[in-house]
Amino acid sequence: MKVELKQYNSKWPELFEQEKTFLLEKIGSCLVGSVEHVGSTAVPGMIAKPIIDIMFGVEGLESSKGAIEVLQSNGYCYYPYKSDVMHWFCKPSPELRTHHLHLVPYQSPLWKERIRFRELLRENPKVAEEYAALKQSLAAEMASDRESYTDSKSLFIKKVLFASPNR
Repeated sequence: MKVELKQYNSKWPELFEQEKTFLLEKIGSCLVGSVEHVGSTAVPGMIAKPIIDIMFGVEGLESSKGAIEVLQSNGYCYYPYKSDVMHWFCKPSPELRTHHLHLVPYQSPLWKERIRFRELLRENPKVAEEYAALKQSLAAEMASDRESYTDSKSLFIKKVLFASPNR
């Protein structure tokens, strides 16, 4: 799947809210904590793949397995990607993605890392600019290798999270 970045769309938060409502109707009984808009579409002004990333807090991976079938019956495709830390889904199909859903144990290290990075990008324009430039460079270099694009961004994320206070 091609890496394609788009300029920020002010409708992304609204699309998140609509999907959050849908998810709470379908699997709200699994919710522990909160449902969060994460990833670049959650950062005003940030260039992004036009895919809404949603992190849904759960008690644990084992206890939330029942949500997999419910979500699959309601338009989500499940993949055991990073299955040691989350249940991962995309919608409507792997070829055409509008949403990524991550069922993540609430307050786990992954949960905290994603929230911290989102907040850092929202609050620090310099870091957000560096990240946007990196994403554009990687997208040009790795346009047809989404996995490498994502892996390459993770080095930057770890570096800025390690350097920021409130670790």
